[in-house]
Amino acid sequence: MSQIIGVDIGTTACKAMLIDEHCRIIAQHSVEYPMLSPRPGWTEQNPDDWVAAANACVAALGKCDALGFTGQMHGSVFLDERENVIRPALLWNDQRTVAEVREIESVLGIESIFAATCNPPLSGFQAPKILWLRNNEPNNFKRLVSVLLPKDYVRLKLTGDKMTDCSDASGTGLFDVPNRCWASALIENLDLDANIFPPSFESYELPGAGDQAAGAVGVGSITTEVANISLGTSGVVFASQEDASYDATGRAHTFCHANGKWHSMGVMLSCGGAIRWVRDVFGFRDFDEMASLARKARASDARFYPYLAGERTPHNDPMLRGSFSGLALADSRAEISRAVFEGVTFALTDCFRVVSGLRKQPIASIRATGGGSKSDFWLQMLADALAIPVCRVSTDGGPALGAAILAGVKLGTWASLEEATSNIKPTEIFEPDSGRSELLRARYHTWSTNLSNME
Repeated sequence: MSQIIGVDIGTTACKAMLIDEHCRIIAQHSVEYPMLSPRPGWTEQNPDDWVAAANACVAALGKCDALGFTGQMHGSVFLDERENVIRPALLWNDQRTVAEVREIESVLGIESIFAATCNPPLSGFQAPKILWLRNNEPNNFKRLVSVLLPKDYVRLKLTGDKMTDCSDASGTGLFDVPNRCWASALIENLDLDANIFPPSFESYELPGAGDQAAGAVGVGSITTEVANISLGTSGVVFASQEDASYDATGRAHTFCHANGKWHSMGVMLSCGGAIRWVRDVFGFRDFDEMASLARKARASDARFYPYLAGERTPHNDPMLRGSFSGLALADSRAEISRAVFEGVTFALTDCFRVVSGLRKQPIASIRATGGGSKSDFWLQMLADALAIPVCRVSTDGGPALGAAILAGVKLGTWASLEEATSNIKPTEIFEPDSGRSELLRARYHTWSTNLSNME
């Protein structure tokens, strides 16, 4: 019987999972580590904290036949000629590189950037972090021999292999996403040494993937018919594609998928986090109370806009802010609860419309993950709003499960990702109701129109 471990290098903790040949979770272990913020807008971590946590997690789970790696994307681990860390790693949510993003746009031109990477240059990506090191810490830049993504540094220290995969490399801002290789012309035009980047492979060859691609594998979202929505603090709409079609305005990401093809991804910053904020500020007991009240809400013009920390898809506006509108004296906690669930659902609908518009194939069903997927009320509202069945799955292990599955394919436990993910089946399906769908379409139109008038 195969026993396979997936290791997820998250932002707050390393999570590891031991699974068997049926994708059943046998055991799990996690170890937290600190995040550093030496200045406002800066976020860093000590890469060796990840290594220590990963070693502890693997040791706690015992012997295994294969290891797969996933983790937070976009971060930069700078290494010298002895493969020692030069300085703390810059993370995906570090915002110090605004000037370097403008430098990249000026040197390369936005059209050539999109043509190669399928994405705009963003401050979170790895490319501007490398330029920041060159511009601000020249002595450290002189020592630079390699730059790795977070999970790839952990792999190096645990296995001795220096490499990356196409899905994670897609988020560097210097990877040719359509051709699945490093964008040599962009790298050269930025006067960077191409040798600082590790060789790239497909996710099932390493094995490993960026956290979103690995998470999609973990719920069986590897075909164009099945999308997945992550209902965590932030919200993610993820859909596989047969090609590298991208949104030319940069409202969504197009990256390489772990299945050897591509995916598009829309992200909203305050999803479950917005509901939690309302819960705490208004003194609701818990999410269940909010859902129970929302079910009983009368017809109301109350609307909620969940942009509490700016927004990515589709607005790309860090200064966008949340609000309530349309409130009346007759509105109670029930109507407020309903407006909150609707507002977050409509923001996810915006993401879904951008992502689905990049595809040639319709999406037949959606698999929901994350803490919000525990809510029957919310999943039914999503199904009605999107007019597509939404389901829970038999095993919701997140990115660590996806990494383990990729390791199992590499090991030969399964002949393909398709065979492996056939073990992950829908358990509860929420079918859309035509009457409720029509009502929500009308409310979504009013919600969107009102938002446009506010902007």
